[in-house]
Amino acid sequence: MKNKKIIIGIIITIFLIGVISYFILNKFLENKKENEISEYIPAEEITQVQLRQTVVSLYFKNKENSTLVPEARSIDVKELTKEPYSTLINLLIEGPKNEKLEKTIPEGTKLNKVEIKNNIVYIDLSKEFIENHKGGVEEESKTIYSIVNTLTQLNEVEAIKIIIDGEENKSFKDNNIKFTEAFVKKD
Repeated sequence: MKNKKIIIGIIITIFLIGVISYFILNKFLENKKENEISEYIPAEEITQVQLRQTVVSLYFKNKENSTLVPEARSIDVKELTKEPYSTLINLLIEGPKNEKLEKTIPEGTKLNKVEIKNNIVYIDLSKEFIENHKGGVEEESKTIYSIVNTLTQLNEVEAIKIIIDGEENKSFKDNNIKFTEAFVKKD
């Protein structure tokens, strides 16, 4: 009888050791899986279009405090390298995407021509640039510097010269800001 109790005790002990070993081994294998480095699979594949995008800053007027602020815009790299100046100016003409910002270029303004000579970008705009402008030195200055700040991000651009319908030396209607000289970025 005593032997039977010993044998039963040994069997129970072996069973308990087996069960405890099973749980310890199982926990060890779970931890090992968690610590393994697995291949990263993005939630969404990056498309060819996204690979060709770059971010530029376009300067618009903040509606709250009337300062010029940049708006980041993602555009196609090929478009920017093909016609960088006209691309950026046309984006300024279109206006901001952010509703807290407002466009600085007057409605109806069209880009006639743009070219760069000696690091100065010559921008030929339609007469609506002058005729449809609100006026006032502060507003006119914001319009000019939204263009200057946007284009001088490009390394080769040092200044901007504005031409209206092929004629140089024009000015806004109130003659406060004249287009006789090239405009450079203010620091």
